[in-house]
Amino acid sequence: MIEKLGLAALRQLDPEQAHKAAISALRLGLVSLPGAVTTPRLKTNLAGLDLPNPVGLAAGFDKNAQATAQLCRAGFGFVEIGAATPRPQPGNPKPRLFRLTEDHAVINRFGFNNDGAQAIASRLRSLDRRVPVGINLGANKESADKAADFAKVLGVIGPHVDFATVNVSSPNTEKLRDLQGAKALRAVLGGVMDKRADLARPLPIFLKIAPDLNADEIAELVGTARQAGIDAIIATNTTLSREGLQSRHAHEPGGLSGAPLFEKSTRVLAQVCKAAGPGFPVVGVGGISGPADALAKIRAGACAVQLYSAMVYHGLSLAGRIATVLDAAVVAAGADNISEFIGQNQGDWL
Repeated sequence: MIEKLGLAALRQLDPEQAHKAAISALRLGLVSLPGAVTTPRLKTNLAGLDLPNPVGLAAGFDKNAQATAQLCRAGFGFVEIGAATPRPQPGNPKPRLFRLTEDHAVINRFGFNNDGAQAIASRLRSLDRRVPVGINLGANKESADKAADFAKVLGVIGPHVDFATVNVSSPNTEKLRDLQGAKALRAVLGGVMDKRADLARPLPIFLKIAPDLNADEIAELVGTARQAGIDAIIATNTTLSREGLQSRHAHEPGGLSGAPLFEKSTRVLAQVCKAAGPGFPVVGVGGISGPADALAKIRAGACAVQLYSAMVYHGLSLAGRIATVLDAAVVAAGADNISEFIGQNQGDWL
């Protein structure tokens, strides 16, 4: 009841102000933090990371690591912060965040607004990481060498996190998605992997891809990622598609997330799994509104999932509710672990 009242109050605010208020509420201890939901059936290994459950928080919610300690106790099995860029930047002009209530969706065109790598690293330096925490690596809008920016951020923040994600798939930074092409991507990943080798504690590197790719582009991208030694792929980021939307904000520029993204992102997820081959870790993101969607992602091939936009409509407790239902599904199936569901229905999405 308290969460429902809080969500109703936040929806009376401008979306970006509501987001800031949610971060403040977390920092001030005004939000219930039950800890990660976990049982032996939910424990998951993601590219060498031991997760208490496979339900993670996607990048974008806690851009500046302002409430990471609290989010580590909010029910998630892992948390991704950022995106971070080498230098602070304000992002795109406001308004840049829109609720599409009729569609249970969100459009954003933030443009990597963040406090910069040094400020974010300072907040993470003494963090008690109750669950694995990762950083989403971005590039400055005005950078003359965007490919080099990803490695710069990793060098600054890498010592204070458990994994890092190369984000070349945001639609809100000009020409960023051009870096998904094979030649450009090799340069980006080569620099990141070289920087990882310099860290005192090398960490898993993930690659986050766009949903607006065809089968040939996906196959080429996955091949390039695997050759570079990437440890996992996150499928997917937001979409530029506006198919089937009803909201008056439907044609706002930016990336669309939320329920309308589910089918598109899940099909890309299955194609990534097929191209990568058995056993390669893929994280499913996009349109997860409840336990059934999370389970569908896992059955399509994901070993873990991430949430963000659905919390606008269902609250922060959604992560714990999904994990609890996943655990019950494992029990009902007579299985030992959620990993036994991975890829069961992959063919349905191809």
